[in-house]
Amino acid sequence: MKALLLTNEYPPNVYGGAGVHVEYLARALSGLMDIEVRCFGHQEVREGNPTVRGFGADESGFGCPPNLRSVFAATQRDNAMAAAGTDADLVHVHTWYTHLGGILLKQNYGLPLVLTVHSLEPLRPWKREQLGGGYDFSCWVEKTAIEMADAVIAVSASTEADVLRLFDVDPARVHVIHNGIDLAEYDERRDEAVLRRHGIDPDIPYVLFVGRITRQKGIVHLVRALRHLDPGFQIVLCAGAPDTPEIAQEMKSAVDAAKADRAGIIWIEEMLPKDEIIALYSGAELFVCPSIYEPFGIINLEAMACGTPVVASAVGGIPEVVVHGETGLLVPVEQMTEAPFEPVDADKFARELAAAINELMRDEPRRRKMADAARRRVEEHFSWSTIAKKTADLYDEACAGGENGAP
Repeated sequence: MKALLLTNEYPPNVYGGAGVHVEYLARALSGLMDIEVRCFGHQEVREGNPTVRGFGADESGFGCPPNLRSVFAATQRDNAMAAAGTDADLVHVHTWYTHLGGILLKQNYGLPLVLTVHSLEPLRPWKREQLGGGYDFSCWVEKTAIEMADAVIAVSASTEADVLRLFDVDPARVHVIHNGIDLAEYDERRDEAVLRRHGIDPDIPYVLFVGRITRQKGIVHLVRALRHLDPGFQIVLCAGAPDTPEIAQEMKSAVDAAKADRAGIIWIEEMLPKDEIIALYSGAELFVCPSIYEPFGIINLEAMACGTPVVASAVGGIPEVVVHGETGLLVPVEQMTEAPFEPVDADKFARELAAAINELMRDEPRRRKMADAARRRVEEHFSWSTIAKKTADLYDEACAGGENGAP
């Protein structure tokens, strides 16, 4: 069998969990079959397995508003991906950016279409701030692709429930296959030089956040919680790539206000290379994930694999990763049921987030016990070899048709 994977992100252009997923899935699947990756960019790997081909976009003729350029560039790339032809047995798409490419390959070449749901557009209404009317397009292309796919992979049971609630999909075609982690790469590796380079004092404990500045990741709620934290430890915010200028300014204002109330706040305004992120995870006493929407939360796996307990919001697939009281603490979030899907009481959420952080930072023996349990849980449940085998089995079903594949 040969599988064709379509993705927006692929190394070296990875900025989110979906890109991490595709990178490691392609590597793990290549031990079981031929894999070709087509991605946004200019990558070119013709030899070996997987092969990789990047597709650029020519925006010289665009007259659309700036916030729509990424939408039309995506459709241009998707068309080129499909027009390039293929000798694959099926196509597997990741994120709405490549859904149109999957549709074109299925319709024109008769390939079975497999689709992994990393997130769902109807549950990310804040994207209208970023895309304007392009958000209506992303919602439409996602719905069209999901409802015509031969198999839909949900990265958590929570995501599976959302797919079945929001779309007209036969439940037999929806399968839960969790995200995974490379246990050799993500392991505890302390490096005081990395900490000092980014202004972190290695002799003072610190709490860590890593992620993009976006509504989804809840970073602003964490910043608002900082004033309620105990003294005596640092807070490291490794947060960059803001979705919009508006949320960038909102983040800056919130950090400035927090620094006026509390010392020891370090904001790293860039997305760091993987080896430095692993050093940050490894040195942290706690990792904090305050997301208001998170279908899985692969970043929590990364922290746990490095032996770091997690304080996280109890949303989406996070409770399937972080075990409350064992590998960390979960903070409930009462969310609005309609846009913008923010917490009903943002101040309450911030205070309860701070309380959970303070609870563990006051109890070092408990943190150490949770750190061991976190690494052990990742080893037992989230290896890429297991995930690749489940994905390959699903490919077989989709290609064969029948109960779980194409009619």
